[in-house]
Amino acid sequence: MVVQAYILIQTDVGKAAEVAAKITELKGVVLAEDVTGPYDVIVRAEARNVDELGKLVVAKVQGLEGITRTLTCPVVHI
Repeated sequence: MVVQAYILIQTDVGKAAEVAAKITELKGVVLAEDVTGPYDVIVRAEARNVDELGKLVVAKVQGLEGITRTLTCPVVHI
């Protein structure tokens, strides 16, 4: 089973492209795009389970310089 999520990220002013480029290098990240709107970067991530996804977000994504806030939205298939 694969757990998928979108991670919505707010960054410091002018840091969106730099943050998106850094996040793209992380294992488990499928796609990272800098965008306009209430969030600056949208990430699609995959992990083997919810615990692994949580570790990716907390230990790797949130620790990157320039990130001020994240919101993780797990994908649910019904």
